[in-house]
Amino acid sequence: MAAQKHTIVALVIDKPGVFNRISSLFRRRGFNMDSIAVGHSELPNISRVTIVVEGSTGQVEQVRKQLEKNIDIVKVTDITNRDTIGRELALVKVHANSSSRSEIIQIVDIFRAKIVDVAPDSVTIEVTGDTAKVETLYKLLKTFGIKEIARTGYIAMTRGDNTSI
Repeated sequence: MAAQKHTIVALVIDKPGVFNRISSLFRRRGFNMDSIAVGHSELPNISRVTIVVEGSTGQVEQVRKQLEKNIDIVKVTDITNRDTIGRELALVKVHANSSSRSEIIQIVDIFRAKIVDVAPDSVTIEVTGDTAKVETLYKLLKTFGIKEIARTGYIAMTRGDNTSI
């Protein structure tokens, strides 16, 4: 089977060491996580972990089953083939002088991003959207010179009344 990107969502008990055990399992299996994001969930003392990893469906299913065996993991679901909504947040600091600022502002407006900081020689842009939107804006801003970038990682859940987990 061909490798593809999979989005895995896990509910885990919020305590020290759980994140390390998750990442160790992926490392032992030889998977490189493209993205991992962790945050509080709607349940008390439970965190939601969203992992994007590339592999065949069979390989990812095997890792998912191994994750579920961990006592600190409540539930794991591969939501790759479900109807989902996903987002990523990035902050991009770009070289900007008086002659390039107006062009940068136009690009930011087209992408419905925001300028969140202005300095004499740079602007910092906040962009939220799917990974493709973040990547496209990044490529356009590269022509001005990227000073710094910080990305949150991809988060996702299923659409409508269906739950991701």
